[in-house]
This record gives sequence, structure tokens and C-alpha cells, in this order.
Amino acid sequence: MPELPEVELVARSLDQLVSKRKIIVAELLRERLAPANPPAEFAARLKDATITRVHRRGKHILFELDNAETLIAHLRMSGRFMLLPVERELPKYSHAVFYFEDEMRLVFQDQRHFGFMRVVETANLSETKELKKLAPEPFSDDFNARYFRDVLKTSKKNIKEFLLDQTKVLGLGNIYASEALFLAKVNPQIAANEISTRKANVLFAKIRDVLAESIAHGSTLNVNPENIDGSYYGGGYENHWRVYDREKEPCGNCAGAIKRIVQGGRSTYFCPRCQPK
Repeated sequence: MPELPEVELVARSLDQLVSKRKIIVAELLRERLAPANPPAEFAARLKDATITRVHRRGKHILFELDNAETLIAHLRMSGRFMLLPVERELPKYSHAVFYFEDEMRLVFQDQRHFGFMRVVETANLSETKELKKLAPEPFSDDFNARYFRDVLKTSKKNIKEFLLDQTKVLGLGNIYASEALFLAKVNPQIAANEISTRKANVLFAKIRDVLAESIAHGSTLNVNPENIDGSYYGGGYENHWRVYDREKEPCGNCAGAIKRIVQGGRSTYFCPRCQPK
């Protein structure tokens, strides 16, 4: 599943590619993609609306429209956007199509059928159930060292699983949680509420560092409009991973073997020497 850096980069690319375009027709081809908006309602609320900007909240992509509506999209495991000419045959697993005035169309494809969309009134956007409980944005003033220290004290979960809770810390998934813990030299099995103030301050900084590093790397990549999301997933950044997906490989700091464990049904990678309990 894409994490915050990938979603940020996809949103930026979509903003450049489709902002100021008018949606002539919107088609919901798979009803369960937007369970709150039946196909006829989905089409009616988006018809003749111009996209004013595309941004994100957490891992949700937000298409703001000039008719006071916003389209929320979540890529989940395999969702991707493609800007294609109308004469091109629709790809397999196309679940939503947005036709523009210039004979181009934005296609949402999702092979694994986990993606999500919802049309909501922009005025009520922050109160929608998908966004209401999300933690502060990681680069916002509200996500600060004091907030992080305080929220750590509320949980007895191991710190790795805690970091994946989007209501506590926003944007991290398996990759960047493991990377941030490694950079902060925090063992992933320690309970969140047992982390010292000093370690909490370091981990807070490393969370921001690893997210910023990935976004900066992705910003240098060339984007294929016909495979916007695919331009970023992986994107060569796997060559920069310090511990993730590197089981039994040598740690770049101490040359010890990287270890993999399972926490909450997900793989965690860490260096036992650099991240002792």
C-alpha cells in the first residue's frame, strides 16, 4: 500500500495534470468503489464540475471542484490513475472514468478492488468519517514534539504498530515506520508508552526526515501521465532503504544482520545491534 510520500507525489502530479480541467461526464463502473454514491448520483454530482486543485489529507487524495464538492480517493493496495486519450481502449479493471473537454479522460484502475471513492460537500470535508479522526499532518505545526510525546503515553502497543495507527501518527506504513525506527535507534518491540523523552524527540525528528527524504527523491522522477502512480511506487527509492526488505543483509552502520519479525501480521525489519531493547 502506498505511504504518505507516494500519495503526496501522486497528488502533486494530478494537480499539475488535471487542475482547471472540466469533467464533462463521470462514470462509476464499479459500484463498490464509491458505496456512498450510487452511479447516477456519482455522475450527477461531478458532471460539468471543474477541478480547482488536487491535494491530499493523510493517504487520501482530494479533488476539489468548483461546484462546492470534493471527490475523495484512496488508492489502497493497487489503485492507480491514468490520463488517457478517449480513443484508447479502457484498461482492464477500470473502475471509474472522468471525461474532460479536450478528449482526454482520467481513468482509475484497481486490479485488487480495494480502492475507495466518495463525493462529499467541500464544506463538510473535515467532518467526513474518512478524515475526521486522522492525526495531524506530519509537516504541520500541530504535529510537534510535544504532541508526539503526549500521544505516545496513551498506548501500550509496541511502537511499530503504534506508528501505523493513522489516528496517532499520519502517513507511515511498513516501510517508513521501520526506517524511522532504525534512524532513531528504537527497537520496534518496545511499548510506545515506555519510550523515553529523549528517544521520543529523536524518533519524532526521524519520522519527518524519512518522509521528507522520500518525497524529495520522488520529486526528481519523470512522471508518465498514462501511469501516474506507477511512476512513484518503488521509483528506485528501494535502493535507499536502510533496513526495509533487507532481511539477513548487513546493516550499513554496524555490519550486523538485519532481522525480520512479524508484528500485527506485518513484517518489521530492524538491526538488533543498533536497535537493542
